[in-house]
Amino acid sequence: MDQPGGAQLRRRLGRADLRAVPEARKALRELLRHWGRPGRSETAELLTSELVTNALIHTDQDAVLTATLGPRVLRVEVRDFVGRRPTLRVPNADDGTHGRGLVLVQSLADAWGVRTHGVGKAVWFELDGGAV
Repeated sequence: MDQPGGAQLRRRLGRADLRAVPEARKALRELLRHWGRPGRSETAELLTSELVTNALIHTDQDAVLTATLGPRVLRVEVRDFVGRRPTLRVPNADDGTHGRGLVLVQSLADAWGVRTHGVGKAVWFELDGGAV
């Protein structure tokens, strides 16, 4: 969860603007520059890309990315304004690169989930600062 005094990144993601994906990765990389956990930072970038891409592809709304770096935990959350919950599914070979985002999040994050809001939801993950 949010840590008092932790560094934070907050970005509004424009509707269907996939340019936001590399911009989000770059902003997160800057936030994590002094974290001292290179393997975890790369994982954080990958998982953030997946959540941002999902929010932009599967909704027709803006989204908000928030990343909070505390003393022990990084928490990344992407909030959108569509109530439909994402479904975790095992992709098949015909899907190409589609359908793997939440499987990656489930596999690589220390914790993750979906939190509903009055309007929409937030999909989040956490990575601890331990070694990979």
